[in-house]
Amino acid sequence: MTVTVLHLADEGEAADLAAFLSRLLHYDRSAAVRLQAAGTALAVFGRPPSFEVLAVRAVRLAKPYENGLDATLDVTVSAGELLESVDEAAATAAVPDAVTGPPWAGVLPPRGGWRAVPGLPASRALRELVAASVAEFRSRTEELAPERRTRAELDRIGREIWSRTVAGTGLPVRAVHAAQSLGFLRGDEPALFSSGAWLRLRTPYGSVAVRGSGLGALGLSVR
Repeated sequence: MTVTVLHLADEGEAADLAAFLSRLLHYDRSAAVRLQAAGTALAVFGRPPSFEVLAVRAVRLAKPYENGLDATLDVTVSAGELLESVDEAAATAAVPDAVTGPPWAGVLPPRGGWRAVPGLPASRALRELVAASVAEFRSRTEELAPERRTRAELDRIGREIWSRTVAGTGLPVRAVHAAQSLGFLRGDEPALFSSGAWLRLRTPYGSVAVRGSGLGALGLSVR
C-alpha cells in the first residue's frame, strides 16, 4: 500500500502540528481533520465541538509529497492517527487512510474575498475577555440552586455568554475562547477578516472561522 509522506519545513512545524492535533483530541478523542495542500502549503481544519467553530492550522512543507501525489492533497483523516504518525525529529508525517468525514468537513470557509474588519481589541484584551467570561459562567452556575443546576440551564447560560460579540465586530466570544484554548491567541496581535457570512480571527499560530448563521445552517457552500 502506498503511503503519502508529508515533509514539514522543520522540527518546529512538526511540533506545532502535533500540539494542534493534541488540543483537538483533548476536546474530542475521535476527532477528524481535513487536510488540504498544494505545493508546499498545508492547511489542517478541525472542529473542537465545545466551541462550534472551525480551527485552521497552516503548516509549511519543505517539499511536496512522496509516493503518488503530484500536485494537491485533499482528504479527511483521523486526528489521532495523524498525530501518531508525526515524527518531530525527522519533520515528517504520514497521511493516514481517509475516513468518512463529519458534516463540517464538507463546509469550509471561502479561499478568497476576505477583507479586514476594524475594531478588534489587542491580544491582551481578548485574553482578559475570555477570563472574565469564564469567571462569569462559573459564578452564575455556582449561584444556581441545586434543583436548577441542570444541563439545560448550564447550556443556556453558556450560550448567553459565549454568543456575545466582541466590541461590535460581530465575532462571538466563543471564537476568541476557542483561539485561546487552541494556543492561537499569543504573541503578535490578531486580525479579523470577513468574507460573505464568515468571520475569521487570524493569528500567526492559527485561525478560527465562524459563520454568522452557524455552521449547521442551510445555504452553505460545500466543496
